[in-house]
Amino acid sequence: MSSTAEEANDIPSVLPKKLTHKEKRKLKLEKQREAEEAELVARLDSNFTVSTSATASTQLLDNSLKVECFTISAAGKELLVNASLSITMGRRYGLIGPNGHGKTTLMRHIADKKALHLPLELDVLLCEQEVMADETSAVDVVLRSDVERVKLQEELDQLLASDGNSDKINEIYQKLSAMGADSAEARARRILAGLGFTAEMQNRATKNFSGGWRMRVSLARALFMEPTLLLLDEPTNHLDLNAVIWLDNYLQNWKKTLIVVSHDQSFLDNVCSDIIHLDQQKLFYYRGNYTQFKKMYEQKKREFKKDFEKQEKQIKALKASGKSGKIAEKHVKEQQRQKQGETQVGELLKRHKEYVVKFKFNNAPPLQPPILGLHDVDFGYDQKYLIFKSIDFGIDMSSRIAIVGPNGVGKSTFLKLLSGEVQPLKGEMRVNHRARISKFDQHSGEHLTTEETPTEYLMRIFNLTYQEARKQLGSFGLISHAHTIPNLQLSGGQKSRVALCEMALKGPHVLILDEPTNNLDLESIDALAKAINEFEGGVIVVTHDERLIRETDCQLWVIEHQNIDEIDGDFDDYREEILNALGEKVNNPSVSAQMAGAV
Repeated sequence: MSSTAEEANDIPSVLPKKLTHKEKRKLKLEKQREAEEAELVARLDSNFTVSTSATASTQLLDNSLKVECFTISAAGKELLVNASLSITMGRRYGLIGPNGHGKTTLMRHIADKKALHLPLELDVLLCEQEVMADETSAVDVVLRSDVERVKLQEELDQLLASDGNSDKINEIYQKLSAMGADSAEARARRILAGLGFTAEMQNRATKNFSGGWRMRVSLARALFMEPTLLLLDEPTNHLDLNAVIWLDNYLQNWKKTLIVVSHDQSFLDNVCSDIIHLDQQKLFYYRGNYTQFKKMYEQKKREFKKDFEKQEKQIKALKASGKSGKIAEKHVKEQQRQKQGETQVGELLKRHKEYVVKFKFNNAPPLQPPILGLHDVDFGYDQKYLIFKSIDFGIDMSSRIAIVGPNGVGKSTFLKLLSGEVQPLKGEMRVNHRARISKFDQHSGEHLTTEETPTEYLMRIFNLTYQEARKQLGSFGLISHAHTIPNLQLSGGQKSRVALCEMALKGPHVLILDEPTNNLDLESIDALAKAINEFEGGVIVVTHDERLIRETDCQLWVIEHQNIDEIDGDFDDYREEILNALGEKVNNPSVSAQMAGAV
């Protein structure tokens, strides 16, 4: 059957027979989108269960959204138990918690609305999937997301073409003017430009973009639509540092309600007015940004420790007086009920299990410089189009360097030149013959043997004992059950942790890190920064994580105009330069200091 016939079969028979190709395509795209939405709902229904207690309730008041006492399970595992969602409209929330504990699942259920009995009229948008790859340009995808404006414009065009009712035409003009239709395209292009799209790219068909760039279009569309409640799940993962700086600045001025999951602490500090902490299968709420949260959480942990120790002391004393364990526990619970004025007996405090991640890079014997360098190097994947021309660059064991620049200028290619993965067309890469160079990128972990477990792999490579291998894997945040399953069954993030662990044990003289934070949580990024600071070798990194650059005191080098040069200034200077180049208002990046008095 021809493609035209297939398209015709997709058109319901109740529609007029004479449809333009454009109308047919539009109908087909609408059906595909409906099918995708149905698939998402089906996935939620089949893989997850949501239950509410008899006392559960959902309220949407003038300025707040509350969902009481709900439980979410995935494949039989409880992620949230009798949790309560409480959102004040107009605030910007950071949703945090260890990987795999249900943050993304909660976001999907909020977006679905039905599972948590949220009002169907609530305007919620979860930016999760990349846009469809078709002939539509990036800017048109963004513009068409405003369905009401598009519908009014089409109605206006039809009336103008047929010399229609002038009163109706004026009414539509007024509606379009009220919603700022005249500035819609300029706003869409501003958002796309901020996310790294050149003028040519904005007009390019989405089918000609990679998945990462189509995710950027999806993010641009979400920002343009400005829903009442916007949900962003790791929005910086597909962005370079320049785009992260722009998004960070843009969201600081977001007037509607935002919930964002991010592992970028600087981003959370700059953007968020509140933190929601998913901990022990509950949701806990804190006013202020992530830095403020950490201070309050440490205080909360100290208070909890005191209460727990007091509880254990009481139980121990009751047991010593001759009471059984069960009676002693019942007696303490009753005391707690009376003290707190509760009507029902609650539960005993449970020992808090700390989530601790500690990275450590084994130090190599010192080497005198030069360690690694490029001399008068030209490089390009095509002789006619050079990425680098006549570059000189060197690194020694005291170097701390972050490579910056917009997407596409060759940052990852530069790291490949340093690691010897690609060879210069002219000039040379010089490396000390005794130097051990270790590189980490998004493909690290793919080299792992498929049948061996992570424990077996490290035992063989480094001649470790079983316990030593597991201790190393645990310190890099690999969950216990993943130590003993075949590498083939590990997720991408888990493979990355094994690769980082392997890299650290090699004792390199120079670390080359290409976006090392992509699969790491907040605690692991903290551990990585600390490990880099304690490491005695050289470090060169490409990252979109501002805090990793600041914490490791990296000197910024920018790639532009086929060259690489040291930046005269610090990160704040670079940030201001990027925003000025985009014509954006430059906000003070030290938002944490500003917010200290707000808590």
